Amino acid sequence: MITAVDTSVIIDILEPDPVYGPMSREALRTCLREGTVVASSIVWAEVATAYGQISQDAVDAMNELSIGYVTIRQDSALTAAQHWFEYRQQGGRRERIVADFLIGAHAVVQCDRLLSRDRGFYRSYFTSLSLIHPAQPSP
Repeated sequence: MITAVDTSVIIDILEPDPVYGPMSREALRTCLREGTVVASSIVWAEVATAYGQISQDAVDAMNELSIGYVTIRQDSALTAAQHWFEYRQQGGRRERIVADFLIGAHAVVQCDRLLSRDRGFYRSYFTSLSLIHPAQPSP
């Protein structure tokens, strides 16, 4: 089982968020027991910015959490583009950036499921995606 993890869950653990931190950490542990946990290059970049500068600290933190690094394949990128175009055609505003679509497409195309707190967005635009929310780690 390959679980993609979203930025929100990682930031919950690293900051740590008093509400979601413990739930996110436990959900991550559960996913690691069930297989491999990976984050796309987009998520790694977003996590690195949380440190205020690009540094080895971000890499060390991700490695300590046992989160693997994976690049987004071409078919995932094209899936993201298709979903973003549909979103825009349906009147979606540019507030929702392409990176969110890349994270969802990566999970759909290259993984088995996504661990994220952003259920609404992913359920709306990636209906076939199996989602795990930290408050309810078992699908």
